[in-house]
Amino acid sequence: MSKDHLRLMANYNIWATDKLVQQLESMPVKALQQDCGLFFNSIFGTLNHLLLGEHYIWYPRFAEGVSPALALNQIVETDPTVLLQALREKSNNWVDFIEQLDATTLAGCLSYTTTAGQHLSLPYAATLIHVFNHGTHHRGQVSAAITAMGYDCPELDMVYMLREQMH
Repeated sequence: MSKDHLRLMANYNIWATDKLVQQLESMPVKALQQDCGLFFNSIFGTLNHLLLGEHYIWYPRFAEGVSPALALNQIVETDPTVLLQALREKSNNWVDFIEQLDATTLAGCLSYTTTAGQHLSLPYAATLIHVFNHGTHHRGQVSAAITAMGYDCPELDMVYMLREQMH
């Protein structure tokens, strides 16, 4: 796994998060909190899970070598405006983190404790890719919910980011 691939994924994470947050900032808070049948019920619940998973569970595992014991549905931010801003701001942390990685670390394993208390050791680079795929998965759920509610949703496919970068 190359650092270039990880940089691309981290930059896509920033770009897609920003596009989605721009749309969500224009929606009524009531719509964000409406139960729309997602695994974490609402857009708000799903975004809280995304913030929690990406920045309060996975980032400390990678950057600090600690495994926070947090429930996956824990609400870490109750204010929707602050939640959206935190998602936008914290996504930048991954770019700086990736720049510090070396080939030995990327080729190694990440040892951590799951939220259920299980000790695991998984391929480092592949597990880091999981973090970005996890974000894509949940942004997709939010996109579907936005569309089902009748709101416009930004196009979040990576090729749109690449096209923007070409111009």
